[in-house]
Amino acid sequence: MPLALLALAVGAFGIGTTEFVMMGLLPDVADDLHVSIPTAGHLVSAYALGVVIGAPLLAAATARMSRRTVLISLMGLFVAGNALSSLAPGYDSLLAARFVSGLPHGAFFGVGAVVATGLVAPERKARSVSLMFLGLTVANIAGVPVATLMGQHLGWRATFLGVSAIGLAAIASLALLIPHDRGQAPAAGLRRELAALRSLPVWLALGTTVAGFGALFSAYSYITPMLTDSAGYADSSVTLLLALFGVGATIGNLLGGRLADHAMRPTLFAGLTSLALVLALFPLLMATAWGGALAVVLLGVAAFVTGSPLNLMVMEKAAAGPSLASSANQAAFNMANAGGAWIGGLALAAGFGTTSPALAGAALAVLGLAVAGVAAAVDARRAPRTGGRERVVATHVPRAAAEAAARH
Repeated sequence: MPLALLALAVGAFGIGTTEFVMMGLLPDVADDLHVSIPTAGHLVSAYALGVVIGAPLLAAATARMSRRTVLISLMGLFVAGNALSSLAPGYDSLLAARFVSGLPHGAFFGVGAVVATGLVAPERKARSVSLMFLGLTVANIAGVPVATLMGQHLGWRATFLGVSAIGLAAIASLALLIPHDRGQAPAAGLRRELAALRSLPVWLALGTTVAGFGALFSAYSYITPMLTDSAGYADSSVTLLLALFGVGATIGNLLGGRLADHAMRPTLFAGLTSLALVLALFPLLMATAWGGALAVVLLGVAAFVTGSPLNLMVMEKAAAGPSLASSANQAAFNMANAGGAWIGGLALAAGFGTTSPALAGAALAVLGLAVAGVAAAVDARRAPRTGGRERVVATHVPRAAAEAAARH
């Protein structure tokens, strides 16, 4: 695997840290800015809104630019957003800065996934995507806890300055390791990228993402009360348990990338089935402390096994213009975040019990399986027209550049 993937992983680490660290800093931010914790929670929503809006818009606006330039520019916007967050004089300005910080998130992962698959041989595409997303899962193990501790001891503004420094390191890594593609800007252009989004298989893949990861966030959004009220853990233990989730997510991410290179659709089906089973077992597992810890790890593994096949499937179905579709898939992940949390909250509000969001998540995972099944049926019907072969991702990265990256 080329070292250029390390540069993408560094960027993913920074993005993952700034996305999730706000949850741990909400009390500190609320106290400092004299707002309630629910009001401070809107800072999380502002970031997610930036992701959903920025992913397709920035990918579309940069469709004809060199992908190397796009990645560096997006990370520059990321640094600016986090620097503005650290300097925000009040709540409203911090809200705007968090929105700006979220804008490059989806487009970075979307364009980065296309670049990653273009740097490796066809049989390693899913693994290349998983290695980029390794930065995101490792952020949950190390980045978020360290950044949270920094914010608690040095002030929350120091956290965002630290994240900005990670972004600067990512810019340097991208500039040094990503191959130059000057003169090789994507040929698709905006019109072709938009045309790729009119494909039914693309929308079915995006729907699978929303349902599948909605299942994860239906449970994960309420994992703290499950661990404290059902499994009996003290509040002080939750941070360590969430790091266990990051360990499981890292294992699942790497496993999913390796398996998807051999059998993409079976890996997706197996991952969604495992996710449904794990979530269905949550009421039983959360009855004991050891079971609660095991449930957190298994949730991370089962959910992130599906990550690489979902990303790769969207790009393959939009082979004529993969950047916009891949970025739209990142917006779909954040729609799953918001929608899953809402559905899990409905289960709690209905009085079905502390672990009821997990059961709602199990139902969403089954829905994801159903959508994936429809997608498989559609592909089977279209197979005679394509000779039974799926299209490969249009990478637009010259062979010489890929070989040069591999030599690094």
